[in-house]
Amino acid sequence: MYQTLEASDGIGLAAPQIGIPKRILVVDLTILEDELEPDQQMTMLNAQILERSGENETMEEGCLSLPGISEKVTRKNTIRVRYQNEKFETIESEFSGFLARVIQHEYDHLDGMLFIDHLSPIRKQLIKGKLKDILQGKARCDYRTKSAQ
Repeated sequence: MYQTLEASDGIGLAAPQIGIPKRILVVDLTILEDELEPDQQMTMLNAQILERSGENETMEEGCLSLPGISEKVTRKNTIRVRYQNEKFETIESEFSGFLARVIQHEYDHLDGMLFIDHLSPIRKQLIKGKLKDILQGKARCDYRTKSAQ
């Protein structure tokens, strides 16, 4: 999964995005260089978000599954997560800021959701053409994608 993430210049990836029916997500913020936070690279197995708290923050999000689309999404800025690491050790941690956003974004994929599911109906309508292009295989990106058909 890290190889796919690196090849696409991404910062997060969930196993279902690449056809793996497992509850695994990976995060690698090292691409951000100057904006580094602790735990820059992590693997979460069977993650469960136990609590979302703090302030609502709105930020632009994009997704490797939806090339060429980015929209503002509002999420809580602090989360508490229980997961297993690569050694199958159970960990419960609190994350905040940008890392919390990335984890929430990837966690959505584990439940079959995309960031566009958080958009208002009018915003969804405005990007309908771009979504149709992706479904028809007309989207362009520098990494291999799986056809939706």
